[in-house]
Amino acid sequence: MSTEPLRCAGALIVDDDGRIFVQRRSAHRRIFPNCWDIVGGHLEPGEDWMDALRREVTEETGWTVSHVLGHVGDYRYVADDGLARIERDWLVRVDGDLARPVLEVGRHTEFRWLAADGLDLLDEHRDVNDGLIRRIAAEGFAALRSIGL
Repeated sequence: MSTEPLRCAGALIVDDDGRIFVQRRSAHRRIFPNCWDIVGGHLEPGEDWMDALRREVTEETGWTVSHVLGHVGDYRYVADDGLARIERDWLVRVDGDLARPVLEVGRHTEFRWLAADGLDLLDEHRDVNDGLIRRIAAEGFAALRSIGL
């Protein structure tokens, strides 16, 4: 078994009002159950970061990445399953009906567009994710401000 961390690509999807898309993970998920999360997931064998980012956005929302606005950060963590991960996250714009994402059945239960002053929402079930999701979103909003959006 490899000792290398799993690689994950994450998308902080941004709308025209500067809000970030979050979705609630279903209660039966192995890691971060019932938590709000950004779009993303593991890279498949042979897949590069950008291909994984685009694939995950389409799989989890039905949307298509139109623009990558910038890199937000890299995050290392060990989840409840005991596996180490490195997650690389980007700010992105998408094409599609932003009012009607197609959430993955059984994996996500609801969605919201989060404004910078709404970060408290991400503290729900913080004991499960140790504030990771909130930190990623806060850094996403800081990156948006740094590029003037």
